[in-house]
Amino acid sequence: MSLATTRPTRVTAPMTPREIVSELDRWIVGQPAAKRAVAIALRNRWRRQQVPEELRDEIVPKNIILIGPTGVGKTEISRRLARIADAPFLKVEASKFTEVGYVGRDVESIVRDLLEVGISLVRTEAQGAVAARAREAAEERLLDLLLPPRLPASGDAPTSSTESRETLRRMLREGQLAKRQVEIEVPAGGRASMEILTPPGMEEVGVNLKEMFSNILPKKTQRREVPISEAIEILERDEAARLVDMDDVVREAIWRVEQSGIVFLDEIDKIAGRNAQTIGPDVSREGVQRDLLPIVEGASVQTKHGPVRTDHVLFIASGAFHSAKPSDLIPEFQGRFPIRVELEALTREDLIRILTEPRNALTRQYTALLETEGLQLAFSPDSIEEIARIAALINERTENIGARRLHTVLEKLLEELLFDAPDKRGAAVTIDAAEVRRRLDPILEDEDLARFIL
Repeated sequence: MSLATTRPTRVTAPMTPREIVSELDRWIVGQPAAKRAVAIALRNRWRRQQVPEELRDEIVPKNIILIGPTGVGKTEISRRLARIADAPFLKVEASKFTEVGYVGRDVESIVRDLLEVGISLVRTEAQGAVAARAREAAEERLLDLLLPPRLPASGDAPTSSTESRETLRRMLREGQLAKRQVEIEVPAGGRASMEILTPPGMEEVGVNLKEMFSNILPKKTQRREVPISEAIEILERDEAARLVDMDDVVREAIWRVEQSGIVFLDEIDKIAGRNAQTIGPDVSREGVQRDLLPIVEGASVQTKHGPVRTDHVLFIASGAFHSAKPSDLIPEFQGRFPIRVELEALTREDLIRILTEPRNALTRQYTALLETEGLQLAFSPDSIEEIARIAALINERTENIGARRLHTVLEKLLEELLFDAPDKRGAAVTIDAAEVRRRLDPILEDEDLARFIL
């Protein structure tokens, strides 16, 4: 069935802004203003689809700039938002791009990469929709290998024992044949590839030429013996690829990118101009902004799958803006980001909540990791407070990296336990405040060592 023909003209209502904020609260502590801004932006994507068609194209997304120090949740908010929206999402660092004419990535690669994300997303959905049929087809191919059809002496059509085939099918489904070896054709590894060098600004030509030559070259396969458990997976992927129409996938992916794509531009402050006399590596800062401007405003970017328009792609920019400020961006670029939200620096109380409240809290992650070794790990309430206190103290003494400091502190605190865990199977370990101080106080007392390690 065609994806393009089944796509609804009016999408199902997504979560309300309040529900979106509630979902973000499950993963991210604090930052209510930023959560409200992105929740409204996401809901507006659906609202635009409901207005009359003649007005729909006139409603452009209200792009957002998130301003705040590192480690306070800017990237995580955008990443979780994309998951909620189930939309093509791409995170890029603005500082990695250069003005046309300089060696480096050109800004149009953002749209090409976003489309590849969209294609991967739609292809996965399409393969999931045909998974049952692909499994059946793979099963039949495997049964043909295990029980080849016999040619009767009379020359009639080939037949095989129905009873034997059904017995094998039952054994296959019950996993009784999982370790049995079978010979199948798989793509040959190590196929030679070619690199095509193109001048700056013509990378897309090189990509198209490379793909054209790779399609001309024969795709080699080889016969290899693999366990049946692995063979069924290989054959199932092959059958799923056969059942999915990639032309439909590409059309659907382009539509999704154009209507609901989200681009997260990190480190936008790194391309803010500081001085008109800037020379050297910073010379193309303003040039990168001017190259980004058409894409953010809305342009048609040529990709190997066809043109992609960016008029309704949502751009969320972020930056610490320590040595620059949003007004240092060129006026035209500022105008395309009408919503600006300042994120708050994390306090000690925030760090305590980050260690315990989110569904992916670090304490839960380490507990789950050590459970795989048969070791029960627990953190006492006073240990959580002590870890947060130390992380906040190090952030004050050195560069403030927000919640990322917790990763460093916890890793140093649990280093010995993580190393010895295989030898402590069946043990139960509780980390308390005394243990935190025992492990970390010696490092804290040596300020130079603390700067180096924590």
